[in-house]
This record gives sequence, C-alpha cells and structure tokens, in this order.
Amino acid sequence: MSSSIPGFRAVIPAGGAGTRLWPLSRAGHPKFLHDLTGSGRTLLQQTVDRLVPLTGAGGVMVVTGERHVDAVRAQVPEVAAADVLAEPSPRDSMAAIGLAAAVLVHRHGDVVLGSFAADHVIDGADAFEGAVREGVAAARAGYVVTIGIAATEPSTAFGYVRSGALLGIEGGPGVRLAAGFTEKPDAESAAEYLATGEYRWNAGMFLVRAEVLLDHLATQLPTLHDGLRAIAAAWDTPDRAAVLADRWPSLPKIAIDHAIAEPVAAAGGVAVVPGDFSWDDVGDFASLAALLPGTAEGARILGPATLASLVDSARALVIPAAGRQVAVLGIPDVVVVDTPDALLVTTLAHAQQVKTVVDRLRADGRVELL
Repeated sequence: MSSSIPGFRAVIPAGGAGTRLWPLSRAGHPKFLHDLTGSGRTLLQQTVDRLVPLTGAGGVMVVTGERHVDAVRAQVPEVAAADVLAEPSPRDSMAAIGLAAAVLVHRHGDVVLGSFAADHVIDGADAFEGAVREGVAAARAGYVVTIGIAATEPSTAFGYVRSGALLGIEGGPGVRLAAGFTEKPDAESAAEYLATGEYRWNAGMFLVRAEVLLDHLATQLPTLHDGLRAIAAAWDTPDRAAVLADRWPSLPKIAIDHAIAEPVAAAGGVAVVPGDFSWDDVGDFASLAALLPGTAEGARILGPATLASLVDSARALVIPAAGRQVAVLGIPDVVVVDTPDALLVTTLAHAQQVKTVVDRLRADGRVELL
C-alpha cells in the first residue's frame, strides 16, 4: 500500500440520480450505490477503496443527500459517521464541495482537499496515485487543480480542458497551466481539439487548499460563501439543524466548474495534471456495456448469466435485475433492463436518450418509478 499524503483529505460528492441508467438507477438508489462492473463492490465503495491509501484512516469525507445517508454509511463503514455530510436538498456540486471545504477548515485547518465523484470507474491505480500526488503539490502552491483525462476518442459526451505551459512546480513535473474549459462540443470540434494535442477530458476531479477554494468562492459567489461558512460553523454544534433550515434553501445552485474553475482559469489560477489512467463516468448503458466482459457474440450481462438467454443478438446488453429469465432472439445492439417494477427495452444507439423516458414519467406523475 502506498504511503498516505500528509495534510490531504478526499471529498466524495455522492449525488444525482443517474437518469440515463433508469430503471436500474433511481433517485432513491442511484448508480453510485450499485455494483456496475461485476466486481462485487459498488461504485462508491470502489471510490473509497482507491482514496483511503492516499489519505490514511479518517481522511475521506462523503457529501450526500439525506435520503442516502444510511445506505452510504452501511456501504462504507470505514468512513466515520461524522464524515458523512447530509445535504437537505440538492444544490449542485459547488454547494456540496464548498460545504465539505468549510467543515474541513473548522475541524482541521487549511488542508488540501481533492474532490472525486462517487460514480466513476477508474483503472490504473499507480497512474491515478501519481496524478493525485502531482495535484496536491500544485494545490499547495495555490492553484485550483483539475485532472485532465487522456482522451481515447473525440467524445461529445464530455467537457474538455486545454493545457497550457508547464508551471515548473516542485513535486509536479507534469503540471501545466489550464488555458480554459470547453463544454461538451460537437463531433467536428472534438476532433479538432484532439488533433492539437492540447485538450483532455474534464472529469470533474479538483484539488485545492480549502481556504483557497473558499476565498475564490467569496469573490465569485459571496452569498454562497457566506451561507456555507455559517453552516459549517454550526455543523458540529446543536445549532446545525436550525442553521441548515435557515441558510441551505437559499444557497445558489451551481456546479463547481461554472462557479470556480472557469472564472479562475480565465485569471490564470487553474492548473491541470495529466491523468493517464482509464476513466469512465458510466453515463449511459452504452458506456456501461463497454465496461463489462463480453460473450463470444460480444453481448454483455450484468447479473447472473443463467438468467439471460441470448440467440443471434450480438452486442446486446441484458440486466436481469428482477431475478427472472430474460430471453433475446435476433435483436443485435439491444438493451434490456428488467427490474421488479419497470422494464426498459432500447438500443445502444439510443442510450443517451433514456433520460427522456424519465422526463416523460415525471410529466405523467409516475414519481414512484423515479
């Protein structure tokens, strides 16, 4: 096991409903609580597994919704109950990460925190550790740091970060200035980005000193900063519930990318570390299929193989989560997700559009299925 990094704390925002993985992922039991790789460990557990060696015992904090607190604590008992922070309602990633930063400052001072989503799949432990260590070095130098993933294709599903000049940071030989962020591009633009060799996928992994993050937040969004500071000051006191009820509902709802990364990058305050490990955010069923081992026909099964009977159905993805037999005959590239109360049948080509089914169910008032 690698030695832990002194003064480093990991924050895991565990939110979202994973609507493109419906009906497997639901608001009450989202994708980070599922084993989506067949490893026997859920995505949240895998995330904690790769971070604990870098932080040491007691160095991981999870921020999640109130309805998921019990499930999170049950899945990762190695994270202290006090280090599972419950959000009363979703306010997007900036509020979640900012809350963790403010609580960490109150408890431990100006530590370096790294934010890593609970629902990503990463392969390549040594490369991941190396990127984190370089990121910590750059964070200690005062930068907001993001890890840029080496793109394997000109994907339109991810945002991109552009790398600039090397910064010459001790302990971070590969750290470069981040020249800017770009939202999900069209296919032609994505291909142009990769052709330059300057762009990497923005995976939403950030490392920064807690006080630096809060100082930027005070400049960019003072209302959010002041609210989070007040909540953090009351967090470990009997006043927590009252202060949360008073301040949380009025906090601006915004992602950390828009709140901090983009404006601070424009001012030259963001660095990017190359992440040369495999990474996937498991954003839809096509992405999930690519992570699973295939049969001779290239079909994928998540769950007991004996419950899936596939004939002439190359590249099919079958998830027999209801525990009953699923048979597919003569339908290549099909996706069948069978759960006790809902059945999804679509194709890999339509994987990104599964969210529209969720939107339709919500519009029809079928909230019990969401």
